[in-house]
Amino acid sequence: MVTSKKSRFTRLFVTYLILIIVMIAIIYPLLWTVGASFNPGNSLVSTTMFPENPTFEHYKALFSGEGNLQYVQWYKNSIKVSIFTMIGTLVSVSFTAYAFSRFRFKGRKNGLTLFLLLQMIPQFSALVALYVLAQMLGMMNSHWLLIMLYIGGQIPMNTYLMKGYMDSISMELDESARIDGASNTRIFFQIIMPLSRPMLAVVAMNGFTGPLGDFILSSTILRSAEYYTLPIGLYNLVNQVQGASYTKFAAGAILISIPVAFIFLLLQKNFVSGLTSGGTKG
Repeated sequence: MVTSKKSRFTRLFVTYLILIIVMIAIIYPLLWTVGASFNPGNSLVSTTMFPENPTFEHYKALFSGEGNLQYVQWYKNSIKVSIFTMIGTLVSVSFTAYAFSRFRFKGRKNGLTLFLLLQMIPQFSALVALYVLAQMLGMMNSHWLLIMLYIGGQIPMNTYLMKGYMDSISMELDESARIDGASNTRIFFQIIMPLSRPMLAVVAMNGFTGPLGDFILSSTILRSAEYYTLPIGLYNLVNQVQGASYTKFAAGAILISIPVAFIFLLLQKNFVSGLTSGGTKG
């Protein structure tokens, strides 16, 4: 009995110790970035995590356009790309996953295998081809091309997740609806979609946050400052040979979290259950 209590205590101690270490590893850099965004000057170097004389000058500079800084335009561009990517991903993934989950057709297994393989191929391996394609189509500096590429990159992984979730929805619901005269379209919109809200929340979150953190693909397609998204614009703040502003970079990076937090709060009721579901059946 004593040994069992000691063993339980040891497991709990190790579990909480790991959780504390992980929390510190995540929260400490975030707090340091927040502190740096209020630090006077352009350097991240500080004796304390939060400066003794905090200032809002870096945030003011971002929104005032000081020194031809187009942060507000970059922010608008990123939100535009993220929202349309999220919508396009939800629509395409929903139909694709429904087809793979509910219908049996020639090439179905090969299609699922292809999606699985596409997840393993890094996106930057096709950068040269994408650059040539953009040049041929005359769509350099096009947000719409970037959105289509993001949607295409989101489809394989999210389709696999959504299909796994739809597989867990009983086929008896479909059969009962068909007996009542419902078409596949009606079943999809009135039965499958409402029941798939948790996974739809996960797909929406993936579709929205993906473009906000991408630098490689966006920097390949977007070449003019007025078309930049936030990752490119913020990178340029710290890539200058002279006058690199790390504190403005920190302030700009903190502000990126606002739309992400808003989307998460909007979807949080379904988000957790969606993360723990999907991929349960082949």
